[in-house]
Amino acid sequence: MTDELPAAAARAFDRHDAYERAAGRPAFVLTTTRFDATVTARDAGTEWALAYELEVRAPMLSTATADEVGPAVEEGWYDTLALRLEDAPSAVRDSVDATVDVSQEAGDAVATYRFEWGDPDRAADIAKAFAEYVEGTYLQGVVPGYDYEAPVSEMLASARGAGGDEESGDPMPL
Repeated sequence: MTDELPAAAARAFDRHDAYERAAGRPAFVLTTTRFDATVTARDAGTEWALAYELEVRAPMLSTATADEVGPAVEEGWYDTLALRLEDAPSAVRDSVDATVDVSQEAGDAVATYRFEWGDPDRAADIAKAFAEYVEGTYLQGVVPGYDYEAPVSEMLASARGAGGDEESGDPMPL
């Protein structure tokens, strides 16, 4: 976006316990999700708001598994994920007019959300909710029957443990 974050956004993200500054660039990294989630901000050209951009990188299905994934499975999985990620604004209590672009890059599904918001403290919470939505939606869309690798295998194990079926070995209902 720019070489420097607006001061209000920098203060808000510095204060938020879920973020830390990105090394060597004007951005903040969300530390509460397993996927790489980075937020930048810039002046929006209005007196009341800043423009925010959140990028979340999640592994493509074929990158997340030790198994070979057929092209039809990967394509269907990706198309479904991209459609479902459009609903992230409904995950927050505020009415957020956000755009989302989902693309494939270097073995990752990359979701980029752009929105404007007047309160930088609330914008940090909105970006966090969007990133968590991506993570949750990704886990809900995991295709059964594959041998998943980290970080997806760890996320699934954690979800199974939280659901109480870690001991039984029963598959988690996704």
